[in-house]
Formats: sequence, structure tokens, C-alpha cells
Amino acid sequence: MKTSGEVVSAKSPSANGLLALLCTVQFVLFLDASIVNVALPVIQRELHFTPANLQWIITGYALTFGSLLLLGGRAGDLFGRRRLLVAGLVLFAVASLTCGLAQDSVMLIVSRIVQGIGSAMISPAALSLLTGSNAEGPARNRALGFWQAAAAGGGSMGAVFGGLLTQYVDWRAIFLINIPVVAVMLAAIPRTVQHETPTTSVHLDYLGASTITLSIASLIFGLSYGEQQGFSQPVTIGALACFVVFGAVYPIVEGRSTAPMLPLLLFRDRTRRAGLGTMFIMGGIAIANIYFVSLYLQRVLHFQPVLTGVCFLPSALVAGLTASQVTRRVVKRFGVKFTLLSGLASMTIGQWWLCHLAVHGTYWLNVLPGLVFTSLSIGLVFPAAAIGVTSGVPLGEQGIAAGLLNTSQMVGSAVGVAVLATVASAVSKSSHHSLTPGYRVSYAVATGLAALTAVFLAVQLRGRKRPLDAVPISVGPAPTVEVDGNYRAGDTPFGTA
Repeated sequence: MKTSGEVVSAKSPSANGLLALLCTVQFVLFLDASIVNVALPVIQRELHFTPANLQWIITGYALTFGSLLLLGGRAGDLFGRRRLLVAGLVLFAVASLTCGLAQDSVMLIVSRIVQGIGSAMISPAALSLLTGSNAEGPARNRALGFWQAAAAGGGSMGAVFGGLLTQYVDWRAIFLINIPVVAVMLAAIPRTVQHETPTTSVHLDYLGASTITLSIASLIFGLSYGEQQGFSQPVTIGALACFVVFGAVYPIVEGRSTAPMLPLLLFRDRTRRAGLGTMFIMGGIAIANIYFVSLYLQRVLHFQPVLTGVCFLPSALVAGLTASQVTRRVVKRFGVKFTLLSGLASMTIGQWWLCHLAVHGTYWLNVLPGLVFTSLSIGLVFPAAAIGVTSGVPLGEQGIAAGLLNTSQMVGSAVGVAVLATVASAVSKSSHHSLTPGYRVSYAVATGLAALTAVFLAVQLRGRKRPLDAVPISVGPAPTVEVDGNYRAGDTPFGTA
């Protein structure tokens, strides 16, 4: 990628190699986020986790991943995305090694937190490299479809690989397998990712970065601690209060900055706001779906880990094929709004189906149909939201836009698991510690959230019928886009800026 704004042809070998590398990176990150779910019962037994601390294997990763994504995205814009990608991959590999060698619960949780830091460096750098090397329109829509297919595939296949490795190798292998994979990716970077000239005229807004990072981290920590210890605890209240305070201070800090970390103009466009809001809710529902289905299959239906993993194969296939082959065509013909609403309708159906989990249920009747509708939704919504959020953003701001998109998804994941796990736990306790009623109610809540998000989206995008309707923000130069002669310098998908 070149900082001058040139876009690599989508048909060139270098573009295809770059797309393959970046999709592999995305696949590994989401694989790692979900691969742990199937192994949780085994890890709990071997490392003597308390039930309250077990959730921190997931939340600890999400805490640093979600809170540092904006900083990682901005750092990539200023200091070079290739440089940040390499550093993040190295840190991620080291943390994976310490996860695999963990001797107690503290060591594993700390290692997962460090893994999250590496992921927060990798993810926005990779996404901004992808959007910066593909022009808005068909080329970028295709690339984002494959990108989100990799995410959906990684999230779903995590359960498959997690089950196979946990049952036939060892739970430690779910972390140690990252090391050779990362080594291959690091070896491929010099041949696929071009050198950049870091931006020197703009400096990182350290005060703004600190404020927004502390706000997001306080939210994730407060919700997670509240889910484990109770929302009336002083620590929970204090953390959530810090979230509110830092969040309120942030716009004031950014208003006084000459180079704000997160340009508030990014939120001016309704399509971008709708895409971010949808990703927030969908991120929470999607990760909680994998979490609860894994627990239901193992603890209620008594499936072995490997069989639990295999049960997620249809999800991976449906989500991957929909994102890579279907969504860009639907967006081209009917627009982002229609695609998002269709996906949310499918999510509502899928979560409603899972509301009917039974103590003596079956996978084929009680689980699989809900998984298929949910996976179809993920394949439609994630690429369409990414298209809406990144459209109209100048090349020099693609990093922060990528960080914003990923932040909405990852924070939504942390919030979704914390809230829905709290609901499930409370219901199970009131039902004489029966697990299934708690799972059913959590899916009922997710059903309502999906339906309400569809209403929000319909209102937010009322009257918009164009395939894309992102307003270009005037922060830096507009990129030159030349793919098959579709657009010119300064053009947007709907005319000259």
C-alpha cells in the first residue's frame, strides 16, 4: 500500500496475495476468540478455576482487545500499518506460548490479556490495509466479503478445532497452534505488504487516546465484574461510573485537540452510525450464541468436545459462503439498508428458535435450525456493516475507521456475554440451578435485541435507497481510486465529493 493514495488493482497477483494474507490474519484472530469456549470445562478442572473466574478467560481477552482497538487503528495511520501488523503478530505469538504453558489460572488470564493487546494492534492494521488497497465499490465490497467470511469462519471453526484439539491432543494445543501459523504469516508479509512512509505531520493525541481507552476498558471491566460478583458491588459501580466520566470528558478533550484521535465527523453520516450500532449488537449476540450453544451441548446434552465442535461446521459453511458469495451481490442490487434488515430478521428467527432449547432436546431439532438462521444473519450483516462504515473515509483515516468498526464489534461481544450470562445465571439460580431455563431466557433477550436493532436501523436509515450513502469526511485528502475506471480522484460511490 502507498500512502499517496494509490489503490492496487483488485486483479493483480499482489492484491490477491495481500487479500489472502489479511483474511488469514482475520481468521486466526476470530478463531482464537472462540476456540476457548469448547475447552472451558477442561481448563476449569485442570487449572482449578472457580466458576466466577472462568469467564475471565474470554473477558480478559476482550477487555484489552476491545479497549485498545481505536488506539491501534490510529497508531497504524500515524506510524505505519505494516509495522504495527508485524509487532502485533509477534506479541500475539509470545502470548499464545505463555497461554499454552500456563500453570495456574492467573498465568492464563494474564496471557489472554496480553493476547488481546496483540490482537488490538493486528486487527485495525489488517483491515485498513485491506480497505486502503481496494477502491470503494465492487472491489472493496468483494474484499470485505471475504474478510468477514474469514471472521465468521474463524468464529465458527474455533469450536471445531477447539473440540478436536481438546479431546485428541490437549487443551494447551488450542493456544500453541498459533505459533507456527503466525510464523508463516510473518514470513509472507515482506512479499505481500508494501512499505509505507509513516505520517510525520500529525502526532498521536495521547490525552484523547488515554481517555477513550480508559472509558471502554472501564465499561468492559464493570460489566464483567458485575456479571460475576453482582452489579450492586462497589467495584462494579465504580467501574461503570468511570466509564461514564471518561466518556463524558472525551468529547471535551477532542474538541480542544488540533489532531483528534477519533474525528467526530466520522459519526456525521447516518449509514455509518447505523452500521456501528448494528455491529455492536450483532457482536454481542454472535459471541454469546457460540458460548451458550457450546455449554448446552456439553453440559445438558453431554456431547464430547470434539462432537460439539463438529456441530458448528454448518454454521461456518453458511456464514462463510453467505459473506463471500452472496452479500456483495445483495448489496449491489438492493443496498446496505435492505441487506442489514434482512440479516437482522434472520438473526431474530435464529435466536427465537434457540429460545426453545429443551432438557431432553436434540441437536437436529433444537439447535441446528437456530444456528443456520444465525449464521446466515452473520454472513449478511457483518460485510454490509463494514461497507457502510468504511465508505467515504479518506485513505489516511482508514486505520481509525477500521478501529472504530472493530471496537463496536468487540465491545459488543464483551457486553453481550456479560449481560446475557448474568441473565442466564440469575434464571438458573431461581430454577433450582437448572441450566436450560437460563439459556432459554438469554436467547429470548437476544431475540428482542435483534428485533429492536432492526427497528432502530429502519428509523435511522429511513428514506435512504442508494446502495451506499456514506458522506465523505473532510479529514485529509480523498484517495485516488482506479479499478476498471469506475471512480476518479475525489469521487464517491454517488458522485464527486
